Amino acid sequence: MAGFLARLLINAVAIYLTTRILPGIRVPDIPSALVAALVLGLVNAFIRPVVLLLTLPLNILTLGLFTLVVNALMLYLVAAVTNLQIANFLSALVGALLIAVISTLLSHLFRA
Repeated sequence: MAGFLARLLINAVAIYLTTRILPGIRVPDIPSALVAALVLGLVNAFIRPVVLLLTLPLNILTLGLFTLVVNALMLYLVAAVTNLQIANFLSALVGALLIAVISTLLSHLFRA
């Protein structure tokens, strides 16, 4: 349970920092970032594997680069059900990449 809460907080901080860095993504406040992190975790656990399996031929054809597009689409899905606001697809693509990098760095920093 503590590991889950640590990952949730790390993802919330990653989402919030991404909104501070990237002007195309906005979240109104910290609680909204926590909700977006929770929804992103659920989407990544249940929906993303199915989408990756369905797009496997395209992913193989692009040597895995299509995974970035899938990550952006998952971020769009999270934005559709939360207060996260995304301006355009390029913002979603860069935002998904930034969230992944920041989350990884924070996970290694705090060993969560």
